[in-house]
Amino acid sequence: MSDSTAIPDNIDPLLLQNQICFPLYAASRLVTRLYQPMLEPLGLTYPQYIVLLILWEDGASTVSHIGKRAQLATNTLTPLLKRLETMGVLTRQRSDKDERVVNIALTDAGEALRQQCACIPMELFKQVGYPLDDSLALKRQLDSFLGHLNGLLLN
Repeated sequence: MSDSTAIPDNIDPLLLQNQICFPLYAASRLVTRLYQPMLEPLGLTYPQYIVLLILWEDGASTVSHIGKRAQLATNTLTPLLKRLETMGVLTRQRSDKDERVVNIALTDAGEALRQQCACIPMELFKQVGYPLDDSLALKRQLDSFLGHLNGLLLN
């Protein structure tokens, strides 16, 4: 029985072409760049868009909930949320029960922004032109991989 984690002798583990991290990193950067021209007219960055997607889906949430879903640390999330608050898209309010907890809720403007963003996923999909079946299979694999990585980091 072979060890499924062993690297075969004929593969140089230090070649860029043999790294799993690089295509993930490069794909992430390229996809984010494709979002830019669609988000820029709305005054949004990609991480802000991710936060809005979470709030549209989950409703009012705590900063820690948003951080877990977006996989962002609080020190990254806080300035992003402050900027969205300044834009009038959401409100931040400390919990009456525990002042360490900050509750985030969309404003009417934040809810209205959902309509303006509704076409973005399909527009991106059309621009990329990658086959739907391949896209769905890749999404399932990445979800599985992320689950595995998060399991490692939580242990």
